[in-house]
Amino acid sequence: MNGLLVRIGIDSTDGCWNAPMRLASGEFAYVTITDTKPLRHGMARCYDEFIPVARRFGERLPAPLLGQPTHLDPDFDQLTYGDQGQRGKRITSLLTAGDVLAFFAALRPVDGPPRPLIYALIGLYVIEEIVAAKSVPQARWPENAHTRREPGESDIVVRAKPGVSGRLRCCIPIGELRDSTYRVRNDLLDAWGGLDIKDGYIQRSVRLPAFLDAAKFYRWFLAQKPALIQRNN
Repeated sequence: MNGLLVRIGIDSTDGCWNAPMRLASGEFAYVTITDTKPLRHGMARCYDEFIPVARRFGERLPAPLLGQPTHLDPDFDQLTYGDQGQRGKRITSLLTAGDVLAFFAALRPVDGPPRPLIYALIGLYVIEEIVAAKSVPQARWPENAHTRREPGESDIVVRAKPGVSGRLRCCIPIGELRDSTYRVRNDLLDAWGGLDIKDGYIQRSVRLPAFLDAAKFYRWFLAQKPALIQRNN
């Protein structure tokens, strides 16, 4: 088994906001990054879709995002994830059916005293297949952000296995500030068998970190007794 750790979600580098979470329960809002590329007619997904989930946390989406298109990816309703360029190449070169993609995000606690961001796992896919986005038939274009627009030659779409894949109901914190940078906690690096990236570095990067022992990571993940759901909010 192989696996990659993938950072997703809106943050200070894309969207200039961090989605809220509650430390007491682990509940979180899943809010995606901006989409600036031309979209196929009628296929735009907009930030207004996230208004209800933000409201559940006593939050309002920033005004500049309202009415704007969002890059809804992963699409947990459809169990798809798209990527391109070097990231897409890394996925197709390392992963195949039965391998895993673990998704994490930088979330902002809204309960308790002010504190740093919480870097946490928010979803996991067990891969069913990986296809070239250009090969996806028109009937399936709405299933992923990379086919809701005209895909390039390097765009790929990952489809995940139902029942064992999805968004987490409650996030699983994995990060800490170490040497002034967010990294995977040392105890988790040991529990997972390590990552192929220096000292667990998990800032947004073109190179997706790979698990050195993905089977060990997956056993750890299942031991957390995660509740997976297939809804975006």
